[in-house]
Amino acid sequence: MTKEIIIDATKAAIGRVATFAAKQALLGNQIRIIKCDDAVITGKRHAVIEVYKARITRGGTGQKGPYISTIPERLMKRTIRGMLPWRISRGREAFKRIKCFNEAPEQFAKNENIVKFPKAKSPNISLEMLGELL
Repeated sequence: MTKEIIIDATKAAIGRVATFAAKQALLGNQIRIIKCDDAVITGKRHAVIEVYKARITRGGTGQKGPYISTIPERLMKRTIRGMLPWRISRGREAFKRIKCFNEAPEQFAKNENIVKFPKAKSPNISLEMLGELL
């Protein structure tokens, strides 16, 4: 029996949300993550930016990749993908059960059963801010 789990990522650490979402998707649940642009990456600001800039500039030309998006919802989904066994069918099927949204769609915003995570401790950088800096 699958159930739909709605996760509010406001002020939550991206890693904690991603691990929970990956595990629940592997168990067969439908995952909806709302307010991805308010999620944060913990750590020293300059170190986080440096790591993501290195990821983007790694490789050859822009045509060859790697293709790392700076859109918050895609960055969240990519983080979750890294926590799934992507190369086997079980992981790919779990990944298809995950949807991320920058804002809260109306059908999810008025739902009462939203999973919320504790606020991340500072210093941290939001996914929306990271996209602007890169």
